[in-house]
Amino acid sequence: MASWNSVFLSWLKNFSNIFKYKMDEVQLGSHTIRSHGLTIARTHMHDWLILVLLVVIWVVILIIHPFYRFVGKDMMDDLRYPLQSNTVPVWAVPMYAVLLPMLIFIFVYIRRRDVYDLHHAVLGLLFSVLVTAVITDSIKNAVGRPRPDFFWRCFPDGKDVYDKWGNVICHGDKSVIREGHKSFPSGHTSWSFAGLGFLSLYLSGKIKAFDRRGHVAKLCIVFLPLLVASLVGISRVDDYWHHWQDVFAGGLLGLVVATFCYLQFYPPPYDANGSGTYAYFRVIEESTANTTNTINAANLPNAMTGEIQIANQQESTDNGFMGMHLARNSNSVLEDVESGKS
Repeated sequence: MASWNSVFLSWLKNFSNIFKYKMDEVQLGSHTIRSHGLTIARTHMHDWLILVLLVVIWVVILIIHPFYRFVGKDMMDDLRYPLQSNTVPVWAVPMYAVLLPMLIFIFVYIRRRDVYDLHHAVLGLLFSVLVTAVITDSIKNAVGRPRPDFFWRCFPDGKDVYDKWGNVICHGDKSVIREGHKSFPSGHTSWSFAGLGFLSLYLSGKIKAFDRRGHVAKLCIVFLPLLVASLVGISRVDDYWHHWQDVFAGGLLGLVVATFCYLQFYPPPYDANGSGTYAYFRVIEESTANTTNTINAANLPNAMTGEIQIANQQESTDNGFMGMHLARNSNSVLEDVESGKS
């Protein structure tokens, strides 16, 4: 029995040591860009091809003319706001909505050396932004809602002209008029919430903001990207480029798409494994399973030897008991014979 216990304890110790080694190997950066980057990219090759296709579709949508909605004279009361420049220029949107999150992803990769996290974060962010862009500009072209400054886009000299049906006859710059029919929803806002919303979810998972320990300060980090996106949306109303409904719809659209794209690669932030990708924990499970199978195969002969030793011990014990029983029976027979002779 002592032999079997020693075999079991030895197996348990070996398993613990190897499992700890495998966990440390994964966590300390055994999966880097150099070792697994190309393999992961090939695995998600179709995703990257779809991403390129989304870029092409988005460019085509930008070329298409929006629907020129009927704009009557009585509608101009809400469309006479001054024509102003953008507080947040168009070129700045991809800077803070795409490049800034990517820099944070790279910083996390330098700390953790987890290429799965880097690849999936970048891929998820790009999908979030591009899917949002395609949906946003498709709706813009289909709805054709005039911007709040449409009057001055249509009539830069302030002299409004209408046809016999009461619709506007614009004599302003064609590109400016065309842009004036793209109010709903707000592209700045949808892009901002798609990129910064994804970043907010990413950070909430990394810092374990919902670990039920009551560290409310973590929420400040989670809310900061959302605050920036909200301020961008407010600037669109302040610049009279959008109605408030445009901003609300754009923010909701971007945040919903960002959530769907994030959950494709990561568990929810409140999950116990919310700090890593699904692929990361799948690698750990596979490593653990392989380790367990290896240990079982290595310890099978030892376990069989232990069982044989226990069986031999039981057999020798049984033989000892049987010899004592036979000796006792022989002594009783001799005693009976001697008593009969006497």
